[in-house]
Amino acid sequence: MPLPRPSLRLALTTAAAFAGGALSAHLATATPARESPYEMLEQLGRVLVLIENEYVEPVDRRRLVEGAIKGMVAELDPHSGYMPPQDWSIFQSDTEGKFGGVGVEVDFREEFVMIIAPIEGSPAERAGIRSGDHIVAIDNKSVRDRSPDDLIRAMRGASGSKVVLTIKRPGKEAPLHFTLTREVIEVASVAHKLLDDGIGYVRLKQFQNGTHDELLEAAGKLRKSNGGELAGVILDLRNNPGGLVDEASAVADEFLTQGVIFTTRHRERVVDEVKAGPGGALRRGPLVVLVNEYSASAAELVAGALQDQKRGTVVGAKTFGKGSVQTLIDLPGQAGLRLTTMRYYTPNGRAIQARGVQPDVLVEAAYVADKSFGVLRESDLENHLPAEGASGGSAPTDAGAPSADGGGADGGDTHLGVSRDIPKNPTGGADLALSIGYQIVRGVLKSKP
Repeated sequence: MPLPRPSLRLALTTAAAFAGGALSAHLATATPARESPYEMLEQLGRVLVLIENEYVEPVDRRRLVEGAIKGMVAELDPHSGYMPPQDWSIFQSDTEGKFGGVGVEVDFREEFVMIIAPIEGSPAERAGIRSGDHIVAIDNKSVRDRSPDDLIRAMRGASGSKVVLTIKRPGKEAPLHFTLTREVIEVASVAHKLLDDGIGYVRLKQFQNGTHDELLEAAGKLRKSNGGELAGVILDLRNNPGGLVDEASAVADEFLTQGVIFTTRHRERVVDEVKAGPGGALRRGPLVVLVNEYSASAAELVAGALQDQKRGTVVGAKTFGKGSVQTLIDLPGQAGLRLTTMRYYTPNGRAIQARGVQPDVLVEAAYVADKSFGVLRESDLENHLPAEGASGGSAPTDAGAPSADGGGADGGDTHLGVSRDIPKNPTGGADLALSIGYQIVRGVLKSKP
């Protein structure tokens, strides 16, 4: 969604003023502060000149200015950010679902990077890297206490380049060393499986370019495997961090025939209202939407729309609570800006920001129930946008939580509460939310009235 033109002009004017202040800081004292619209920028220029002239070691001006820009944008909220060229390139690769890398789905820990699963056909899978392996070093540099962004940059690179992963495998004392040649990795955002009784399971990992098309392809394959229309659908949005809003609204549209999907507001003014059209590919049959505390942003938008339109039953834990929209802006020098420009609301006008979507049937994951695994939501983040407007909804039916045995953060048959391998009949399995959702779709359990 493009940024309004006046805002772009303001951004460019401010940038020009910053450059002038930095280069001619010694002239700034000639203008009284009360007459200058750029008092703080002039102060920044003075500090820059002082650092360049007086710091104990020579400094890189570009690095200093880039750090100042990053700090300025970071003061806004946790989701706005200035990205230098390399970071911007990685971010765009994530939204496109295509990048140069080794092909592993990972979870970042303080002392290691855990392999959730190698991507089928990737260099990592061909080399023998397994689910549950721990990456402890990349190119002989420890991963301990490094940021996820830094580790992603280290693992990714141009197709044909090499990277060395040092891995500790549970049950083996000696570390394993894998020298991998990076390739262009294409990551599918939709996974599907036909369950017993003609029920389709569809998992959306994130919303990237092409997710809507992938959903339609998955729906077609499920119908073909079933020999006709599905008896119902389980839409799994757990651990989905969000992504592209246009793709998310197109996905929601496939489950609806009419009505509002979401609205966006900028400084308390409604600026857009997105509506569903007729003929959605998955508009018929029972629907359950699975969510958890890691369902965020665009995933919450979809869950909130389907809940408010009474299209399906939302099962799981309260979602993350990121109800803001970021506009992506290309900047000169191949850098980019991710700027929070709007809040979005469900069809009934419910605010998601710092509140999340409350499920109809509450199912806490085992790692939440045993209190040994910290859960961080939007409202816990520093500088988060405050909640506003109505939260709506009513208290959910509490289905309890599974035993912590085998259902921890990364143990047994589940990862973060989600089955690693979806059974044809999930009833009674370790994934309690999936089990309950499956039985609701089948009509064995009653959904919330």
